[in-house]
Amino acid sequence: MNYLLHIGVMLGIYGMLALSTNLLIGFGGLLTMAQAAFYGLGAYTYALLSFKLGLPFYVTLPAAVALCALVGWLFGHAALRFRNEAFVLATIGFQMIVYVVLYNWTDLTRGPYGISGIPRPEFFGMGIESVPAYFVFTLVLFALVLAFVHLVVQSPFALSLKALRDDEAAAQTLGICPKGQYIKAMVFSSAVAAVPGVCFASYITYIDPTSFTLSESIFIACILLVGGSGNIAGPMSGVVFMIVLPELLRFVGLPDAVAANLREIIYGVLLIVLVYMKPKGLAGAYAVK
Repeated sequence: MNYLLHIGVMLGIYGMLALSTNLLIGFGGLLTMAQAAFYGLGAYTYALLSFKLGLPFYVTLPAAVALCALVGWLFGHAALRFRNEAFVLATIGFQMIVYVVLYNWTDLTRGPYGISGIPRPEFFGMGIESVPAYFVFTLVLFALVLAFVHLVVQSPFALSLKALRDDEAAAQTLGICPKGQYIKAMVFSSAVAAVPGVCFASYITYIDPTSFTLSESIFIACILLVGGSGNIAGPMSGVVFMIVLPELLRFVGLPDAVAANLREIIYGVLLIVLVYMKPKGLAGAYAVK
C-alpha cells in the first residue's frame, strides 16, 4: 500500500510541475528548459529555512514561492528579449547556472553532499510522518495549485497569452504587450514550481543538486509533449503516462541481466510512437513547436 501511495505522492509533485510549466509552454508558447531550476530553488529554500533556521512550514512555503517568483521576474526581464530557439538557449543557460551554484556553494547548500534531515511539515504540533499522511498532504497542495492554475487559465490574462502564442504581431495590434504578459506568465510559472519543490524536499527529507538538473527540466517538458498542453487535461494525462508507465514496466517479466535496458528501450519506443501519432499529446489543445 505504501508503494502505491508513494507513486501517488510523486504523481502529485510532477502534476504540480506540469501545471506550472504549462503556463509557459501551453499558454504562452514559450518552450522552457529551466523549470527544474525553480523546482530546485523552492526545495532548497524550504530545506535551508526549516533545517538551518527552524522556521515553520507556514513561513517556509510562502518564502519559497516568493523567492521563485522574484527570480522568475528577474530572469524574465533578461530572457524575454529573445524568442524561439534563443529563448530556449537562455533557459538552458539559466538552468545550468542554478545547478552550478547549488553544486559549488558548499557553505550554504553542502554541494554534492546535499542536505539531509530536512524536517517534515508540522501542524498544531503534529508532524506529517507516515506515507499515507503525506499522500493526503500532497493532495491538498495539489488541489490548491490546481485551483490557482484554473483561475489563471480562465482569466482574460490567459486569453491574451494564447493570442500572443498564436500570432504575436496580431495580438500587439489589439494592444496586448508581449513582454509584460510573458513576464507575468514567468512569475506565475516560477512561483507555482516552488510548491512541488517544497513538497519534494519535505517528503524525501534529503536533497542534492542532482535532482534538479537539465535532464529533469527536459523530463518535465516531455510530460507536456506526451500529454499535451494548452489546457489542464493534457499535463495531467502526461504525468500519469510518464510516471506510471515506467513503474508498470517493472512488472514485465524480463531477464534480470537486460531488464533495465529493455525497459528503457520499450519506454523510448512508446514515447516516439505516441509523439508521432498524437502531435498535440494525449489530451492537449496545443502542439508544442
